[in-house]
Amino acid sequence: MTAPFDLDTGPFWFGGAGIGNLLHPVTDDDARATVDAAWDVGVRGFDTAPHYGLGRSERRLGAALADRPRSSYRVSTKVGRLLVPGSGDGTDLASGGFAVPNDLVRQWDPSPSGVRRSLDESLERLGLDHVDIAYLHDPDVYSLTDGLTQALPALAALRDEGVVQAVGVGSNSVSALSAAVDTGLCDVIMLAGRYTLLEQPAAELVARCAALGVDVVAVGVYNSGLLSNPLPAPDTTYDYAPAPASVLERARALAAVCSRHGVTLPDAALAFPRRAPAVRTVAVGAQSAAQVRENAARAAAVVPEELWADLRAEGLLPA
Repeated sequence: MTAPFDLDTGPFWFGGAGIGNLLHPVTDDDARATVDAAWDVGVRGFDTAPHYGLGRSERRLGAALADRPRSSYRVSTKVGRLLVPGSGDGTDLASGGFAVPNDLVRQWDPSPSGVRRSLDESLERLGLDHVDIAYLHDPDVYSLTDGLTQALPALAALRDEGVVQAVGVGSNSVSALSAAVDTGLCDVIMLAGRYTLLEQPAAELVARCAALGVDVVAVGVYNSGLLSNPLPAPDTTYDYAPAPASVLERARALAAVCSRHGVTLPDAALAFPRRAPAVRTVAVGAQSAAQVRENAARAAAVVPEELWADLRAEGLLPA
């Protein structure tokens, strides 16, 4: 299956985790300015999820888009985690990674009723009457079997009813996404951090998606920070943890080759996934207008074909 519309609109999709206070607080005004900046650079696809800031990302995104014609942009959100009352005695930072009060907590519910409830509550937070794509979010974290036998068919039924236009699964697990594609129910998958300039454990999956007509949205293209600077610093992160020495060394080797071609490491990191036919777009998060504009400049950078050949010659990309 293929999404019934072109995902490739604008320089990239906007990833909404940052405006949900991912790791750091963001004010409402800064969140609005971040979305506004994305719009100004031509972004017309916006991704969010209940998980991101316990609904804060959805509320902020919806408020920022409220005055724009609904037909002029696309929105994706996710199901699988319901938000239910929490203790309210602390923050979500340790358990969920977001600097927000823990007055709500996530509750896994892959049932058809849970999927419908999740989508309805997301629409209420967004202030929209529909989203374009609904993903099952990280089923491997809870129960992949239940996710693929209950939640994904429920999403497909909503698509067939016309409630959403396309459905799929989002995860950083290659095996989980492979199993999802095997169901034949996915129009699109959101692949997090497993098909990047640094590493490509999902290369076979991406090739199979091309053959099956399943679109891929690549996210985590900077490997959570490692590839986001021209020269990775010793204290940089990889998969939201300190980068191991071997991984840091590989990133620096990539940066050195990029520099020889007059390209920065983040320029190449943003360009690399889109070379695969199945990868229809990338989604890039931001917590400020400046970060959005920086990503837009990277997306516009010209990356010479010779760079990829040199990376292959040095064993930094597969031959």
